[in-house]
Amino acid sequence: MPVPLLNCDMGESFGNWALGLDVQAMPYVDCANIACGFHASDPDVMRKTVALAVANDVRVGAHPGYPDLVGFGRRSMACSPQEVENLMLYQIGALEAFCRAEGTQVSYVKPHGALYNDMAKDLELLRAAMRAVVRYDRKLPLLVMSTANPQPIRELANEMGVTLWFETFADRAYDAEGHLVSRRLPGAVHHDRDAIVDQAVALAKGEALTAGDGSALRLPADTLCVHGDNAESVAAVKAIREAFQALDDA
Repeated sequence: MPVPLLNCDMGESFGNWALGLDVQAMPYVDCANIACGFHASDPDVMRKTVALAVANDVRVGAHPGYPDLVGFGRRSMACSPQEVENLMLYQIGALEAFCRAEGTQVSYVKPHGALYNDMAKDLELLRAAMRAVVRYDRKLPLLVMSTANPQPIRELANEMGVTLWFETFADRAYDAEGHLVSRRLPGAVHHDRDAIVDQAVALAKGEALTAGDGSALRLPADTLCVHGDNAESVAAVKAIREAFQALDDA
């Protein structure tokens, strides 16, 4: 069974404010989720990050979010499904322009932050996101949160004609339903590198995780989200890449 693709949020700097270690993390990932200017990034950062992805043979994904630079797209907004469809189309198209300039193309779509979480709770917003992908390019996969019961999302995707990539996390704790434990709760985020790598390998092998209530949890894992925020997180990404390479060689 192929190991999950490693995806990482990138291109989050803005003007004079630098965020993330994109140069250090890029060689170890398969997919770069590039911010499209609404929650982070600007035209210079977008083009630079696309060029960096091309240089490292990494797939470029559009990472559209709510128009919320101040809140980094982590605050829910009262957007209608039509507004969600339009803001996603706008951002995908903006990133595509830089992809064309650098000789590549948008390869998938991963909504960001509060928009991503709101889609997981509201099927009409999820339908709007799928509609945006279909109307832009129905061949593009859409990343969605993996849960213990992915069937309703699969059924909607089949109805809409959308390819899904189910996303998992190596550094986050899960509840019994397969939802991420709130960051406000203790133990929600794993910081130990060995624990992060062990969870990544378990997901790659299709093994059960231990949910917060002690129950066994199995999650579909087409792609695994990793982070390049600091030197320690980049080291964890490198360790996961090495572990996945060992699985491929086994």
